[in-house]
Amino acid sequence: MKKEFINLPGPSPRPYSQAVKVGDFIFVSGTTGNNNPETGGKVTGIQAQTKQCLENIKRVLVRAGASLEDVVKCTVFIRNEADFAPMNDVYRGYFVKDLPARSTIVTGLVAPDMVIEIECIAYHSE
Repeated sequence: MKKEFINLPGPSPRPYSQAVKVGDFIFVSGTTGNNNPETGGKVTGIQAQTKQCLENIKRVLVRAGASLEDVVKCTVFIRNEADFAPMNDVYRGYFVKDLPARSTIVTGLVAPDMVIEIECIAYHSE
């Protein structure tokens, strides 16, 4: 089966693809929200980072020919248990119908300014 590697335009210091499309499945890498790629500015706080994270995922999915409506599974990594409810408040605004399966894990994250990271799997038949 053919694999298509999805990356948004621009320089990428990452040693991985932002998504890989295999057949009708799209596997989106862990995506953060601590930086705004359009302004280059820092994003702080769980709600703002959750929003930026989901906007970043949306852009990658569009590049792959899909949308958030095609997401079937999300894994959410948060730094603090106290951020669970505020993260959910923002998340509910992006996934409102036919909710994807989801796991949420409280864990350490690789950068001190990151409070959330989300990876997902989408299914989009053309």
